[in-house]
Amino acid sequence: MTATNLPPNSAPRVRVRANRLVLYTVLVSLTGLFIGPFGWLVLNGLKTSAELAASPVHWLPTDFQWQNFADAFNLIDFLGYARNSLIIALIYATLVTLSSAWVGFGFARLEAPGKKTLFGILIGSMMLPQMITLLPTYLIFAKLGMVDTYWPWVFWGLAAAPYLVFLFRQFFAGLPRELEEAAIVDGCGYGTIFWRIFLPQSWPVLSASFVIAFTWSWGDYIAPQLLLSTDKSTLAVAVMTTYVTSAGTPVANLQAAASVMYVVPILLIFLIAQRGFVAGMSTTGLK
Repeated sequence: MTATNLPPNSAPRVRVRANRLVLYTVLVSLTGLFIGPFGWLVLNGLKTSAELAASPVHWLPTDFQWQNFADAFNLIDFLGYARNSLIIALIYATLVTLSSAWVGFGFARLEAPGKKTLFGILIGSMMLPQMITLLPTYLIFAKLGMVDTYWPWVFWGLAAAPYLVFLFRQFFAGLPRELEEAAIVDGCGYGTIFWRIFLPQSWPVLSASFVIAFTWSWGDYIAPQLLLSTDKSTLAVAVMTTYVTSAGTPVANLQAAASVMYVVPILLIFLIAQRGFVAGMSTTGLK
């Protein structure tokens, strides 16, 4: 069939298929780019120490060392450290999600002098690096006798997080004004409006905020290392500090194996909550 005899709709279909092919190629490439580091970590966890130190690099292990994962699990109190991390992450993620939702609701639906200025200051505080506030934070908690306790994470959770406040503010600002007007006519206060009307409708942002906050706390190394003793420390600190030889040299293959097991809970949480996470990130700010 010649070009002049092609069906009239064939050219658009060819373009659509070509565009899809380009799109899928880009998506597969990006997927490989993001999965690559995790795959390399898994391979390192399956190598021997000699293979990790070899030059040139051994891309694949000669013999898969599955025993590395068992050794990494048994050499330390892995479950104990994981329990500490889980307690801290759950406390912080739950409290900071609720407190950020409350603050975001206030910025979105209430009127007060200087609200825009306060919101600008809040957004500006996102640019402050953690290292600037590290020493003052430690001194405050030391004065209050909260070092080597989990109370700092409680207060951090109650204080809300600027980024999460921004997410909730953008979401609540897009809800119809008629919702709260009808509730006010029925005699509801703003506390009731928040808990019974706005919060139940914000489940996509709640899911996204909880996953983000949980990841922050689970992956934090600096605060637990600074504030907690060894027994109460988290898995992030244990993975980085306990897999060493008698001379203090890190055992890289065991660290890699432990890091894989350390990352798995975050992957599971994201896979379980990915629908709400994606919905929350995509609908925030839409009116």
